[in-house]
Order: sequence, then structure tokens, then C-alpha cells
Amino acid sequence: MPSVSSAVSDSGRPAPSSLWRDADFRRLWMGQTASQLGEHATLVVLPLFAVLTLHASAGELGVLRAVGQAPILLLSLFAGAWVDRWRTRTTMVLTDAGRAMALGAAAVAGLLGWLGLPGLLALAFAVGALSVFFDVAYQASLVRLVERDQLVQGNSALEGSRSAAQIGGPALGGALVSLLSAPIAAASGALFFALSFLSIRRIRRAEAMPVPPEGPPRVWRRIHEGLRFVARDAVLRTVCLASAAFQFTFAAVMTVYLLFLPRELHLSGTVVGLALTAVGPGALLGSLLAARLPGRFGYGTVLVCAAALGDGVFLCVPALHGSSAVTVAALLAVGFVFGFGGQLVNVTVMAVRQAVTPDGMQGRVAATITFAGMGMTPLGSLAGGFLAAEWGLRTSLLVTAAGMLLSPVVMALSPLARLGRKLPPSGAP
Repeated sequence: MPSVSSAVSDSGRPAPSSLWRDADFRRLWMGQTASQLGEHATLVVLPLFAVLTLHASAGELGVLRAVGQAPILLLSLFAGAWVDRWRTRTTMVLTDAGRAMALGAAAVAGLLGWLGLPGLLALAFAVGALSVFFDVAYQASLVRLVERDQLVQGNSALEGSRSAAQIGGPALGGALVSLLSAPIAAASGALFFALSFLSIRRIRRAEAMPVPPEGPPRVWRRIHEGLRFVARDAVLRTVCLASAAFQFTFAAVMTVYLLFLPRELHLSGTVVGLALTAVGPGALLGSLLAARLPGRFGYGTVLVCAAALGDGVFLCVPALHGSSAVTVAALLAVGFVFGFGGQLVNVTVMAVRQAVTPDGMQGRVAATITFAGMGMTPLGSLAGGFLAAEWGLRTSLLVTAAGMLLSPVVMALSPLARLGRKLPPSGAP
């Protein structure tokens, strides 16, 4: 039987062949799975409750989604500066606890009949703010737990767990809202965040923390360092631009899509949840193949082709009519293809980003890209709500879906498309 020491490298991180045998990595994986499941359920519960129970208009739904996404724009850069100085385990545990308590309080308020649109807005902002810190921390945590040659394998595993959450989360959220009530659906989200809290707090290995700078921390200075590093690196700069284009148009698409399915196609909340769930199996397949395809075809080729396939498939949705079995099957196919292509992009681009970024900059670079990309989602959600109100659901969905193709075009015209079969070297901070 091999000794315990043979399963770790000299740095104390798991050796390449033993990633899944490492207890701390499994705890991170299980915690992230539970957290993502709670997050994806909540992302469906709140809009569906607003549409089906509070009869929210297109503009109100756009505002609700924008409020939930606003913390990405407001807090991402601060989260990155904080995470680079704090232990990621501590950050993830605290944010899980906060989200569990917020959703638990909302569940009680809902059962008492106090959960209206203002309450949903406050809840969406609180959960969104805590999710920003969790997401930045878990992206940085992998680099501190595993070796460089395990990044693709580790990201594939973590993104695979996110795929599992995409399978179960929307279906669970849609079914609970439709069959039971929004308070019970919110309580389920609180339960998953509590499970994540219990798993991640059991991580025992000391993180490979970057050496802190001398002198007192200056948040704005550290934020500026992250912005400057990303702006000067051609690969990271392209990732920012492509992410911004995708997140803006995707947020607009989803705002219209969540109205289009129940109001134009007359689908129930359960079927809407099922349609959204189809993203999960496709994403799971994408996660599995992401560990192999870049080494065979090249990172650039995989990124451009997967983005074009996953983003372009939404152009099929405006052609659908009615709630027949054919329509539902088509929506499932669209979700599957989108999940497959999107997850290939997510895993591949995260591995590239982590490879070119020094350890001491991981949190700030992740936050900068999140700020530039996900920070566009509130604006996209508002734009989607505005277009739906002014142009109608079908036309708005066609226009916003066409806009999603801007992201693969940006990547195809950049140095990102020319990446080969090996990860690029790390840059200098």
C-alpha cells in the first residue's frame, strides 16, 4: 500500500494521479456542487415566483434580474482584492452561511404572506452579493489546492459539479414553485447552502497563500494592479471582451426567454424548469470532454467552435410555436447544445486564465474578468425587459439571440484563437 506522502507533491498539494483520492479536493467539490445547486434553484425560483405568483410585467422581471446581478458590477473588484489576501475556505464558508440565512428568512416571510416584490428584490441583491464573493473564492481556491498540471482536470471536475447543479437546480426550483410554493423553494436553496457550508469548512489542508505585500493593504491599489495586469495581457484582454459580449446578450436573452416560455408558448412552471434543466446534461458532457479536446485540437479551436455552436443554437427558439411535445423536445435539444458548448468554453477558458496568471493575482484577475463580463448582466437584463415590452417577445428573442454570436466572433479575431495544444506560460505580475 503506498504511503500517504506518496500521494502529495513537495508543495503539499495532491500529486497528479491522486486528485480524486484527495479528501480536501473532494470536500471542495462536494461543497461547490451543493452551493451551485442552491444557486441555480434560486435563479429559477425568484423569476418564476415573480411571473407566476406576483404577475410581474416584463419591465419588473428585468428589474428583478438586474438587481440580483448588480452586485457583480458593484462588488467583483473588491471581492478579488479581498480574496487575494484571505483564505478562500473562510470566504466560501461565510458566504454559504449568509446565503442560507437570507433564504431561510425569506422562506419564513413567504409562509407568513409577507414575500412581495420588494422582498424579492432585497433577497435577490443579498444572495447575488454573497455569490460574488463565493464564486471568486472558489475559482482561486483550486489554484491553491492543486498543481498546475491538474488545473484542467480540477476545473473539469468543478465545472462538472456545476453541470449537475444545472440538471437538478432548475427542475427542483420550477417544480417546487409550481407544485408547492415559493417559500418552500427558497427553503430548499437554504438547505443546499447549509450543506456546502458543512462540507467546505471540513477542508483541512493549509492553502498555498501568496506572499502578502509589505505595508498596510490598499484596496484601490490592488484593484488597479489586477485591472492593469488583465489589460496588458492579450489573452486575458480578449477573455474580458468576449465575456462581456456574451454576458450582456445572454442576460437579455434569458429575460425574454423566461417570459417567452410561459406567455408565448404557454408552458407551465414545471415544463419551464425542465427546459432549463436540459442545459445540465449537455454541460456535463462538455465538462467531461473539456479535459481531452483541447489537447487534441488546440485550446483556440475548441474555444471558438464551442462558443459558435452553443451561442448560435438559440436562434432556433423564436421559430417555435405552441406547447406541443415537438416544441418541448426542441427546447430540450437547444438547452443540451447550449450547455455542451458553453461548458466547453467555461472549462477551457478558466484553465487558460489560471495558467497565465501568477498565484498572487488569481483572485484579482478572476474578479476583473467577472466584473467586465458578468458586470454586464444587469444592463443586459434591463435591455431584454425593454425590448420585450417594446418589440414583443418573439422579435426580441430573435434579436438578442443573434447578438450572442458576437462573443465567438471576438474570440475568432483574437490571439485566443491561435492557442495550441498546450497551456500558455504564466505572465509576470
